[in-house]
Amino acid sequence: MKEKKYYLYLNNDEIKIIVCSLIMLRNNLLKQKRYTDCVDELIIKITQAKTNSILCGKQKPPAQ
Repeated sequence: MKEKKYYLYLNNDEIKIIVCSLIMLRNNLLKQKRYTDCVDELIIKITQAKTNSILCGKQKPPAQ
């Protein structure tokens, strides 16, 4: 069976908070001498993710 995909729509501030939190988690795992592979993968996925501009609600697109 195919795994269900989930999409997050985040602004730049939210991305910074998530990356910072993941780095803090990684540092804690390193202090405990535990593996950080899954956290490393998440950091890479988030920082290399494609960004899209989306309109929320009933906003009009900017005039060109």
